[in-house]
Amino acid sequence: MPTATVTSKGQITIPVEVRRNLGLKAGDQVNFYKDEDGGYSFEPKTGSIMDLEGLLKHLGPSAPDHAPSIQEMDEAVLEAVSEDYLRSIGKPAPETEHAQAS
Repeated sequence: MPTATVTSKGQITIPVEVRRNLGLKAGDQVNFYKDEDGGYSFEPKTGSIMDLEGLLKHLGPSAPDHAPSIQEMDEAVLEAVSEDYLRSIGKPAPETEHAQAS
């Protein structure tokens, strides 16, 4: 199991094996999550713009000439981020009107 040592400044170097497996490179950020048992886990924060593909799909079908409003986009982003956060802490996402309509 890879290990790291905490420096006097509270810093660690993530072992090369872990960096490779997570695709981390210099300048990338990581998010830390507190587990139910009091421990912590982390995952890369940075991602590709391609990760946003399909983010608005739960708004339902729309006419090809329909551009979602800022409010629709804000609501869709908030819902997706909330679902992602709940998934990251192991809790099911609540039913929403968009999820029920699907």
